[in-house]
Formats: sequence, C-alpha cells, structure tokens
Amino acid sequence: MQSMTHSPRVGVFIDTQNLYHSARDLHERTVNFESLLRYATKDRYLVHATAYVVERDGDNSAWPFIYKLSTLGYRVRRMTLHLHHVNDQGKPIWEGNWDMGIVADMTRVAEHLDIIVLGSGDGDFVDMLEVFQEQGKRVEVIAFRETTAQRLVDVCDRFTHLTDIEDALMPVSDKRAKV
Repeated sequence: MQSMTHSPRVGVFIDTQNLYHSARDLHERTVNFESLLRYATKDRYLVHATAYVVERDGDNSAWPFIYKLSTLGYRVRRMTLHLHHVNDQGKPIWEGNWDMGIVADMTRVAEHLDIIVLGSGDGDFVDMLEVFQEQGKRVEVIAFRETTAQRLVDVCDRFTHLTDIEDALMPVSDKRAKV
C-alpha cells in the first residue's frame, strides 16, 4: 500500500551504540540523531523509526537521551547489559547486542516499506540486507566509513558517510544526544 503522498515508504533502524562509540572514538563528538532522521527521511514517507539503546542495570543516565529520541519520533527499544563472563584476567565481559532485535523488527515491517535505512556499520547485517533486497527493498546504510564493514558498504544500495550529513555531529557536551 503506497502512502497518500506517493513518496517511497521508509523505515529507519538505528543502532545507537554503534554510532555513538564510532563518533566518540573517531571524532570526539556525538551523533545528532535528529539530523540523521531528517536526512534518512527527506522526501519520503516515514513508516517506522526505531532507535536501539543499551543500558547498564540501575543506571538512569541514559534516560534524557531516551526521552529525546522519543520526542524526535523514534520508537526506543531498550536492553540492559548482562554479564556474559569473566575473562582469565578477572575482567567482566558484558553483553548487550541488538543485532537480532534489529533484524526481527526490520522483518516485521518490511512488507510495508520500500526503503530500509540502517544506522550501523556492523557487518553482521549483510546477509539479512541481501534478503530484503531480494524482496525488492532498497537498502541504505548510514554510518562512519572508518568503522563500517566493507561487506556492508558493498551490499547496500546507498552508503552515506555520517559526517557527510549536515549537522550530523555535535560536541559531546551537548546533552541533546548524549548516551
């Protein structure tokens, strides 16, 4: 079913942890998720936008970030980090990975979309993005080129280096997008 505006129907799926850590490590900045969403939906009909957040148990410091994402139009899905194991040096190894949840959500709404936009550089998404392309979906990726798997760049229909988006990065001190 095409929208009343006859614009392509788009779904946006943002791995906030992936983009946050890349922005911080590469540019000592944070991502402006409002600019990212505006870019991903320009001249398109937004059907669905979800941002995936990982939190530490008992830590409410991400709540302002989660609230801001929701006011921007994202549905926010949250996951609590879990202790995976303790390594040989006694260091705890935490687990909090949204990959399967993101793929599940994409699959749930794919029939209602023309375009799937993934905000992540994680190569684990390649196989599923190819499945969506086989179903006739256009697949776009927005991430940092330096931390994006080459296979992901190769498979998508359009790759956008996040720093090429106007106002995509903000100083870390800016509370609008702090994780």
